[in-house]
Formats: sequence, C-alpha cells, structure tokens
Amino acid sequence: MPRHILTAVAWPYANGPRHIGHVSGFGVPSDVFSRYMRMAGHQVLMVSGTDEHGTPIQVQADAEGVGTRELADRYNRVIVEDLARLGLTYDLFTRTTTRNHYDVVQEMFRTLYDNGYVVAKTTMGAISPSTGRTLPDRYIEGTCPICGYGAARGDQCDNCGNQLDPTDLINPVSRINGETPDFVETEHFFLDLPAFAEALKEWLGQRTDWRPNVLKFSMNLVADLQPRAITRDLDWGVPIPLEGWRDRDDKRIYVWFDAVIGYLSASIEWARRSGDPEAWRKWWQPADADEAASYYFMGKDNIVFHSVIWPSILLGYDGKGGRGGNPGALGELGLPTEVVSSEFLTMEGRKFSSSRSVVIYVRDFLDRYDADALRYFIAVSGPESQDTDFTWAEFLRRTNDELVAGWGNLVNRTVSMAAKNVGSIPAAGALTDADRALLDGVRAAFPAIGALLEKSRQKAAVTETMRVVAEVNKYISDQEPWKLRTEDPDRMATVLHVALQAVRDCNTLLTPFLPHAAQAVHEQLGGEGTWSGLPEVRQVSEEGNSDYPVITGDYAAAQARWESIPIVPGTPLSAPTPVFRKLDPSIVEEELGRLEQKAGS
Repeated sequence: MPRHILTAVAWPYANGPRHIGHVSGFGVPSDVFSRYMRMAGHQVLMVSGTDEHGTPIQVQADAEGVGTRELADRYNRVIVEDLARLGLTYDLFTRTTTRNHYDVVQEMFRTLYDNGYVVAKTTMGAISPSTGRTLPDRYIEGTCPICGYGAARGDQCDNCGNQLDPTDLINPVSRINGETPDFVETEHFFLDLPAFAEALKEWLGQRTDWRPNVLKFSMNLVADLQPRAITRDLDWGVPIPLEGWRDRDDKRIYVWFDAVIGYLSASIEWARRSGDPEAWRKWWQPADADEAASYYFMGKDNIVFHSVIWPSILLGYDGKGGRGGNPGALGELGLPTEVVSSEFLTMEGRKFSSSRSVVIYVRDFLDRYDADALRYFIAVSGPESQDTDFTWAEFLRRTNDELVAGWGNLVNRTVSMAAKNVGSIPAAGALTDADRALLDGVRAAFPAIGALLEKSRQKAAVTETMRVVAEVNKYISDQEPWKLRTEDPDRMATVLHVALQAVRDCNTLLTPFLPHAAQAVHEQLGGEGTWSGLPEVRQVSEEGNSDYPVITGDYAAAQARWESIPIVPGTPLSAPTPVFRKLDPSIVEEELGRLEQKAGS
C-alpha cells in the first residue's frame, strides 16, 4: 500500500564546507532510501537544511573576520551546491534562519512552556574569560566524572554515553583556545526531560526493528535523564517568545533545540512553496497511522537528539508527557518511526578533522571524481553498522574493478554488440532454460533487494545487486553471442535480447545508488526523457528576509519504477560511451600527497 514517507535528514552545520565523512552518515544513505521509496510508489517528503545558529557560528565568523549572517550565507550556499552535485533529492533543503523556522520554533517553545515542560532555573554557565562569550557545552572538554574518559564534552561523554553538564567535567577547558572557563550564575529555560521518561520507555520498548546499537544506546540514556538547558547567553539565535524575554538581545533559544524542530518547519515551508499550505499534515498527521512513516538519518553522534530529545519535544507538544497538557496550535504530531544512524567514517586510518586537515571536502572530491563513484563507495563500504575506513586504494579498487570492469563493462559490451550486429533492440526467439533462469533470477531480485532497502540495509542491497550483475556477465560469457552471428543469427538475437533485458533490470536495481549513471544507461538503451530525477538549486524569497538558495526538484516526473519493465524490440541503439571513468593508479599517491601536504601546512 502506498504510504507517505518522511525522510528527515540531519542538518549539516553551516560553519564550513562538509566533508565526505559527513555525507556518508546523513547524505547518501537518506537519498538511496528516498529514491527507492519513490520508485516503489510511495509519496516521499525528504527535508533538511543548514543548521545556522549557536556559538560555533560566531566563533568561526570571528576567525574569518565576518559577521555571523555573512558566514551562514556563504556556507549555506556552498553546502547547498555540494549536496545538489552529489544528487541528493531533497524535496526541500532550506535553512534555520528563515522567518518560517523562527515561527515554528517559537510555537513549539510556547506550547511546551504552557504544558509545564519548559521551566526557568538559575544555573552555572561557562564563559570564555578572554571574550566574555558563552561557551557551548560541546566546546568544553574535560574528564568524565563517571567513566574517567579524558575527552568528554560538556553535553555528553562519547565513551560511556551519559549526559553531562560542563560543571560535571573534571579539569574543564575550552576547545577553542584551551583556557579554563569561568562559571557564573545565569537564568535559563530547561526542557524537563525526566517528565518524559515513562513515555519514552514505553515508546522505545515498541521499537523492535531498530538497529540494535541505536535502541540500546537510547534505552541507556532514558535510564538517567536530566533537565537540559534550551537557552543560552548569546545574541545569535531564535528569540525567546515570552514576555520579558522576547526583546532581550543577550538570551536566545539554543541551537540544539531549534535544529531538530527544523524537520517540521521545513515540511511546513515545503507545503507553502508547493501551493498547498496544509500538505505537510499528510506526513505528520495521517488519518490512519499506517498511512505514514518517518525515518530520521544521521551519524551516531546525533542519536540522543533524535531518539530522546526530539521525541520528548513532540510528546510535550502533544501533551503526552508526565505532566499532561494540550496539543499546540499545529495539532498532534507523530513520533519517529525509525532512527537510522550510521557509524563513523575515518580516512586512511585517521579521524576526520578539518582543523588538522585530515579531510577531503565534498566539493574537492566532486571536482576530481564522479558523484556516483563516491555514492557507490559509501553504499558498499560505508559505516552503515560499524566504523569503517576510507582509503584511496580501496576507492580505486572499487571504482575500477566493480563499477568500470563489472557494471560499466556489462552495459558497454551488451549495447555495443546489439548496436553493431542489429542496430536496435532485437526481438527474442524461443527461450532456452538458461535464458529463462537468468530472466527469472533478475526479476526475483526486485522484492529481495527492495526488502533490504526498506530496512536501510543498503550494503547488503548493493552487494546483492552486484551479484546479479555478475550473473548477467557470466550469462553473456557462457552464451558467446559474438560466435553466433554467422552460425545462428536468430539465437544471437535472442541472447542479446535477454542480455539487454537483464541490463535494463540491473539498471533499475542500481538506480537508487547510481542515479547519474542510471540516466546514462537509460539513454544508451534507447530511452528518452528523465529516468532518474536529479535535484536542482533554486533561489527563493521570504517576506522580511533576504533571498536564499534551496534544493528541490520534480521527482514525480522520473520514469524509474521498482519493477521489471520490458524492453521494446526495434528501439534504435548506437555505439555506447563508457558509463564510468577508469581511474589511474597514480591517484592514490597523488591524494595521499595532498593529504600529507595539508596536514603539514
């Protein structure tokens, strides 16, 4: 049954360009999932945007000698352009500095406050002695008082997973300049997370199909919830919408609270821009719970925000926490169906670090290599369920052996033989057992691989697809159609027809992973029009705000469907061009040299 599928993608932070480690967690997996769901007939709404508030933006703006808005504008555009080039099919990729986002965040805050889940309290805040600015929790580092880990952050310990406050840390220091922060009394609003403990336990207890690492981590967090501050002493962020607070220029709603609300605000913005302002409700408020599902994609460092904090905000807004309450003006909002978290991608055995130049940015990568080559590497070798390492040697091997020599060669040899010997897609004669076995095997792959993609088991899905590709290559080698041209031209035509049908089906199976190549293969098989939809960057406007770029697209016009579509005999074919570029082995030394040069500069 077709459903409304919300693909909620983690918001990349706009204090710099994103690197390939980032898109291996939130970007490519969410797009593969969304493309498959669209092909399977579901109504997909894929939303996200740049996360642009908080102290780190101010810190980076100071370092570059520009204003906070100027910095956010610049990196918003860089990130938008890079993600579009990678082929990520957002229905709307926006930003958190829109008037629409401010309105939705303030509506959520007010309702949580009215329902008793947001409370004011005096606390100790960390201040930089040299600048006088608030230090965000994540910019304070010290020893965890629970497990003794020496690099715990002021919001949580990545070693034991426990929530922390900066004042909990032993020997806290600023990650910006190494100085010891001052702690001063300040009044802030806190989200009363303990009030949601029972509701969260009940909800998480029903999430039997989540990835085990996500569910276990989330349940451990719920066991020891503490109130969490959602405002900060700064002037860059969403104003606090309460009497006596809204006009203050020294207090703002903090970035972690406003960013997760972006999934809702982006959905509402998309609906308004689509011409039906209420359309977002089909994904957030379905008439029947089975009609909609929501999937949240991010790296493992963001699990707590999506499996505990965001559900708590939604429960509080719906009036379903321990204090009760009434739903806000937007109505009851649905909780996540699944939190799909990836592990970390390292690079040549080292953790990605922009500050240490252990990094390759998406833009630099796409300037030298094909987007689908990166997408394929992430799908087949990425950090889906465990930390994995990106190496240039493995990227070279995967590209040349699997994309070029495997899939690309199959397309080239099949289309080339048909174009040269027939000039079009030939009609099939009587089928042999080998012909039927191949066609049946390829058709059987659709439900099997589709089931894997629906569960975000993308590594298994693409591996199985490439196994099918290998079977088609073996079929051609076994049948030797090049020998049949004079011996038995009718049999040659049948073999080529069967092979071309299998290639067409393999192209469909690979479309979620390789959308750019899928369009090229579609055209080489004589197809016309858009097979695999690609995103576009549009400049949009908003009343009271400056114009800004968004990623969007008309993906419904794409012809790709998750099924075997018969090829049409007589369709003209011409000599094909290579689908993928073969990489020279010298790129490994070149890229390692670039990496070492950056690290040493």
